[in-house]
This record gives sequence, structure tokens and C-alpha cells, in this order.
Amino acid sequence: MERLRAEHADAVLAFERENRAWFSRWVPDRGDSYFADFTDRHTRLLDEQAAGRDHFHVLLDETGAVVGRFNLVDAADGTAELGFRVAERAAGRGVATAAVRRVCVLAREEYGLWGLRAAAGLANHGSRRVLERTGFTPVGEVLLGGERGTAFVLEPLPVALPEP
Repeated sequence: MERLRAEHADAVLAFERENRAWFSRWVPDRGDSYFADFTDRHTRLLDEQAAGRDHFHVLLDETGAVVGRFNLVDAADGTAELGFRVAERAAGRGVATAAVRRVCVLAREEYGLWGLRAAAGLANHGSRRVLERTGFTPVGEVLLGGERGTAFVLEPLPVALPEP
């Protein structure tokens, strides 16, 4: 796992394009403008990261291709929101669970956070399982792109996260 950098732009764009249909099964589609304005958006994300508001990470395979994105956004007052997505080819193999564990450790040790929030749609069983396996607790219902979902929290961030 690596912190997002400018040189990841092409690999991230390829990841998003290759997995667009897969992602849209579970979360609202980003829309065509996301892809048309990708370069400017990537630059804005790096600016937000430099300001300390957000912490973006990519998980790369042995070829340098992105197989996952794991982000901590809206960091303030010791907490942030976790968001993640994994390539279809890596789904169901424990990749997301291991990477979320790693991001939780980074949140505590590198970014000084003590708690995380997350949400997953009711039909997004994979993401829900990842959150539950990594110690997140459901705390209520939310709407995600007009679909019902569950809000989760993990606080305080533990020193050691539960193993699968």
C-alpha cells in the first residue's frame, strides 16, 4: 500500500475505468464527468492530502497496477471517514480486509486519528463483511446515493485489529 502520489494518476484512472461496471453494482456510478475531469480531480485530491484533510492510498499489484483504493477523508478532531474499493479481480480474496486493517493502523500511527466512520449499502455484502471483520460496529442507517445503508464506527482505533 502506498500513499497516493502524482505518478499514480494513470494507474488509478485505468483501475476506475476497468472496474466501473463492477463498482456501479455496489455504489453509485461516478458519472462520465469523473473520467473527463480526472487529471484535475487527481491534482485536487493531492492538494487536499497535502493540507492534511484527507489521506489517500493505493494498493498495487506486482506489476504496479492498482487493485484497490483506501481513503481516509474529512479528517478532523481525531476522526475520519474510511472509503474503499477493490478491483473485481481481487474481490473475495481477503485483499480489502487486509488493506483496511493496514489503513486503520496508518490512521492511528501516522495520522494521529483515534476513530473512523464508514458506511456500506445494504446490498454491498462484501464491504459490510470487511467492516465487520475489522472491528467496525454498525450504529445506524444512512442513505447512500438514494439507497439504504448502514453507518459503522471504529473507535477508539485498537492497537491490534482482529484477525479474520
